[in-house]
This record gives sequence, structure tokens and C-alpha cells, in this order.
Amino acid sequence: MLVIRPISMSDYDALHTCAVESGHGFTSLPVNEELLTNRITHSEYSFNKPNVTQPGDEGYLMVGFDSDSSEVAGCTGVEAAIGWDVPFYSYHISTIVHSSPKLGVNNIVKLLTFGNNYTGCSEICTLFLREKFRGGLNGRLMSKCRFLMMAEHPHRFSNTVFAEMRGVSDDEGNSPFWQWLQENFFSIDFTLADYLTGIGKKGFIADLMPKLPIYINLLSKEAQAVIGKVHENTKPALSLLEKEGFTCRNYVDIFDGGPTVECDVRNIESVRHSFRAKVAISEHSSCNDYLICNTSFEHFRAVAAKAAYDQATESVILAPDVAKALQIESGSYVRMLAQ
Repeated sequence: MLVIRPISMSDYDALHTCAVESGHGFTSLPVNEELLTNRITHSEYSFNKPNVTQPGDEGYLMVGFDSDSSEVAGCTGVEAAIGWDVPFYSYHISTIVHSSPKLGVNNIVKLLTFGNNYTGCSEICTLFLREKFRGGLNGRLMSKCRFLMMAEHPHRFSNTVFAEMRGVSDDEGNSPFWQWLQENFFSIDFTLADYLTGIGKKGFIADLMPKLPIYINLLSKEAQAVIGKVHENTKPALSLLEKEGFTCRNYVDIFDGGPTVECDVRNIESVRHSFRAKVAISEHSSCNDYLICNTSFEHFRAVAAKAAYDQATESVILAPDVAKALQIESGSYVRMLAQ
């Protein structure tokens, strides 16, 4: 059974393994000991921060581990409100018209405009599931456990939730979109720029990034072709978010041109359709699958398991091993989402 829980410093080696296996373009998991250690420390601080009434500088990082072997299968995270301490940049795609009635010319062109429009929003991030664990409901659990957390503890998150999707790059980490920027404005390759951003050294972005809008039709054909497109390995994650109600509102990543998708937290399908139930612990023969989390924040736990839910009494029967994984007792409450 895969169990989601807050990360701890003892998970450093596992997180480092995830960082290595995630490959190029995974900005939030750079292979850097200081950054990974700082992320764990900050997450521990955030989960234990008392009296949180609104989203702030908190960053929540969780791991999924196998309940039998204790091996870490992957990680997943949420930033409560981005951009307050470290600027968050993105490009917005807008449309303008160049028209001359006298000449009978009417050209529609698109622009990339540099900005910080997601400041203060909650970001779902750092979702990575190791290849050998990519089966069953594991991927859904790693992604949707964050929405169960938001549904149970809404005061900790912004009304707008977004995700940056990994853009197109090759096996060596070369991005067609960045290649054009590099040739015209920067003198460093994509892998280094992505790494510097991941470790928090973003000053070069503001220093070197063009401040005026960029006409997309002036970019190379290769760069134009990947704007708003995702990496092949990211397509399942994007599909999952689209089914949740996330959509791209013409914002893309400034490095690889990958799409940014967003949704009002109240309209996220897993938030809307999740529900609470009172727990009884017993063996049962139900064949219905659910994603289930406890109602604790500091000791958050989530699993995918069979459960016997009775809508009339708003109660659920959970097997003893599931209750143990969730750290709950009979009479406790859980939040559930049918699969």
C-alpha cells in the first residue's frame, strides 16, 4: 500500500534519488544538497506552523512510501502562496491586431509579455513518481492527495491554484524555446538556467530577460512549435489536471514555454466531490476504490484503498491495515473521494 505523509529529514536520500531520476527540466527538484535540505526543513516548519489562518510562506512537501518495504516511491508538494519572498515569473500570451483599412491589411499577431501575475496563488508542484511504482492508483493518489488536503484545510491555500507543466526538451536537456532566448538574450544553456532557478538564484532572470513584449512570429520555428506544449513524460499529469478542471489561460513558462494551468480551488473536481465520513474499523468485502485522507494537518496521511461507505449514515468501514496507515481510530473522521 502506498501511503502519503509529510517529508522528514530522514527522507533526504530518497528525495535526492527522486531528483536524480526526474531528469532535466524538473526545476523544483534540482540535484543540490543544500536546496533539497532546505526544502525539507521548510516543509517541516510549514507542517508544524501553528495558528495558520491564511496562506503565506508555507511550502508543503510530502512523500509516498510503500507500507511493506518503507521504500519511498515519489514526492508531491504544494506552495501555499508563491512570489512573496522570491519573485515568480511567467509569460502571458496576448493577441493584438495590426490593421490598415487603406491597404487592406489585417494581421493578427501574438505577444509574450513578461510578468508576475501568479503572485499570491497556491502552486501544486514537485510531483514525481518513480517508474517502478507507476501502476494502479498510485499516480492519482500522489496528485489528488493535495486536493483532499485543500478540501479539508481550505484556509491554508489561495482561491487560485496553478501548476507549471514541464515543457519540451530533449534527453540532453536542450529546450527549443530556451535556445532562441539564449541566442538573443542569454549566454548560458537551458540546463544551467533551469538549475540556477531551482536553487533560488533568479536574479539573472530580471537582469537579462527582455522587459518589452516579444512578438512570437519573430521566434525561430522550433521555438514557436513548442510554446504551450508539454514534455512527453508530463502528458499523463496534464491529462489528470485537465480532468480536475484545470485549464491554460495563456500563461507559459519563461524557460521551456510549457503551459501553466490553473483552477479556482472551489471548482477542482476532487475538492467538489470529496466528502467526510465517520470511521468504523473492521474487515469488509467492499470492492469500491477510494482515495482517503485523515483530517489531521501536522500528521497528514493519505492512501488509496477499498472501503465500505454508507451514504445514509455518512459512515465508512475501513480495514485495520488502512486505519493503521491513516493513523486513525474508530469514531475518527476521514475525507474520501470515490475512484
